[in-house]
Amino acid sequence: MKTFKKVVFWIFVSFAIIQFIPIDKTNKPIDKSVNFIDVKKSPSKVVTLLKNACYDCHSNETVYPEYAYIAPFSWSVKDHINEGREHLNFSVWNSYNKDLKESMLSKAVQTLKDKSMPLPAYIVYHDDANLSEAERTVLVKYFEEILKTKSY
Repeated sequence: MKTFKKVVFWIFVSFAIIQFIPIDKTNKPIDKSVNFIDVKKSPSKVVTLLKNACYDCHSNETVYPEYAYIAPFSWSVKDHINEGREHLNFSVWNSYNKDLKESMLSKAVQTLKDKSMPLPAYIVYHDDANLSEAERTVLVKYFEEILKTKSY
């Protein structure tokens, strides 16, 4: 029993210590001349859907939830955000070349259709991100129209 108490004690001490390992939660400034919703003059319905379901991981406008301030959860959240921004960052949309824009929009359509985005773990804590079929259709049609007209 004494060993068990020591193990528990050191687990708590370790958990307390890791809280002092910070992660950078600073968002880069938004340049409206390259930001997707500003450049595309997206309709308000599309803007709302993108901000609720996509922008936390796929833009420089991340709103960090409460649990993102507790290690080791904060590390996982930051890793997901960094990975999301690598795949698609709406905040720097106009800095991408046409081929990359086309590829990103095609992948966005596919992930919306197969419901792999937003991530199920994200939806659990963000009700607004749980897109209905109608909302998915709005985004898919919007992205497909951009692809069809090649107006990336």
